[in-house]
Amino acid sequence: MSFGAVITDAKGLRLTSDEKALFKEMNPFGFILFARNIETADQTRALCADFREAVGRNCPVTIDQEGGRVQRLRAPMAREWMPPMDHAARAGEQAERAMYLRYRLIAQELLDLGIDSNCAPMVDLARDDTHAFLKNRCYGSDPEQVSAIGRAVANGHLDGGVLPVVKHMPGHGLSTLDSHHDLPHVDQPLETLEEIDFVPFRALNDLPMGMTAHLVYDQIDPQPATISAGMIALIRERIGFDGLIMTDDITMKALNGTPADLTRQALAAGCDVVLHCNGTFDARAQVLQAAGEMSNTAQARADRALAQRLPPQELDIQAAEAELSALMGGQVYAG
Repeated sequence: MSFGAVITDAKGLRLTSDEKALFKEMNPFGFILFARNIETADQTRALCADFREAVGRNCPVTIDQEGGRVQRLRAPMAREWMPPMDHAARAGEQAERAMYLRYRLIAQELLDLGIDSNCAPMVDLARDDTHAFLKNRCYGSDPEQVSAIGRAVANGHLDGGVLPVVKHMPGHGLSTLDSHHDLPHVDQPLETLEEIDFVPFRALNDLPMGMTAHLVYDQIDPQPATISAGMIALIRERIGFDGLIMTDDITMKALNGTPADLTRQALAAGCDVVLHCNGTFDARAQVLQAAGEMSNTAQARADRALAQRLPPQELDIQAAEAELSALMGGQVYAG
């Protein structure tokens, strides 16, 4: 079965009859949840089941559950986490273990609701002038340390039966603008990026899925990375990432064009699957139509990614929480 080359969303708390029919016909690779899709645990499980029933298979359902500001699940359905940067800094030398436990607990929460993917780890490197929308979501500024924490975060997901999505390739930390609203430009030579920003992505190039950055790297290519064949080739060849590459949300204001046109551009550039969020029903249908089925190469990457979606390892939740509390000096959660 060939998947549609799209990850998309739903309007509300359950699928409408029109959404069910569209997804049955077009068979998108997977789906993503937002806060508007989440009301109760039972309702969220039912929506995840709606997605899978519509496409007739155990498709991946992903979410942005980093903790801190970017956290779709909130109390009382999920733990309220401090920002990742604050968490890693507070844990100090124990940051790898503390972040592993954090995301192992997050994975447990997600899988209990039927969500089996998460858009993390985020291994962009923080700078003094990194835009505030991104900065405290980072794990730090040292490439080796961020690589190690990123690996721990990925392992926490995989051990919990949840597919991690490493982001934002090939590095968003140099951005001084919010790509939700503007198109950031990075004026650094390839040599600098190779020595610094690419390091964590290269260290995690074996992960099943990765997400692009909507940034222009001016000294490499004039197009945003998501729709740049040169930048996608760089991710494949210089970073060595051969997992499934998904775009960041193509409705973000950093990109200019209709969703359907951007879909065609991203896939032509070498992305495997397009992430389309927060659009109208008609826009969703147009994106699915423009994307069509995955290429044979993309389909093989998708199959390899899904093969890493294994049953969760056993978790003693109370013991994990106690260990994490000890590592964090008793302050584990937000507030």
